[in-house]
Amino acid sequence: MSLFIRLIVNAFAIWIVTLIPALQVEVVPFAPGDDLQLVLTLLLIALIFGLVNAVVGTVLKLLAFPLYILTLGLISFIINGFLLWLTGWVTSGWDWGLRIGDFWLAVLAAIVIALINWVAGILFRPRRDRDRGRR
Repeated sequence: MSLFIRLIVNAFAIWIVTLIPALQVEVVPFAPGDDLQLVLTLLLIALIFGLVNAVVGTVLKLLAFPLYILTLGLISFIINGFLLWLTGWVTSGWDWGLRIGDFWLAVLAAIVIALINWVAGILFRPRRDRDRGRR
C-alpha cells in the first residue's frame, strides 16, 4: 500500500475506534468542529501515530525483541497500545487531538486498529501480488 492509502486507512481505523463507546477513545477536532475539521484532525492524528510508530515503535520493538520471542509476539499488543496512548499524550497538549481514557483501553483500541489495517492490507494489496499467488 502506498503511504497516502495507509494514512487514510489509519485515519479511518481511528475513527471506527472512536465509535465504540466502551473504549473511551475520543477525537477532538479543530475548531469549529465541522465534518471537514474532523477529517483533517483524523488525518493529522494518523500522521502523528505513524511517526510515533516509526520512531518510538522501532526502538521499542528492537529493545523488546527477547519479549517477542518469549511471549510469541503477544507483547506487540501492549507495545501498539502504548504507541496509541503515546499519540494521545502527544496530541493532548493542543485543543484538538486524540483522548484515551485508560492504557488498557488503548491496548484494545490498538487491537481494533490492527485488525482494520490487516483487512485493508488484504483489500488494497496491489493486483500483481494477487496474481503471483494464483500461478
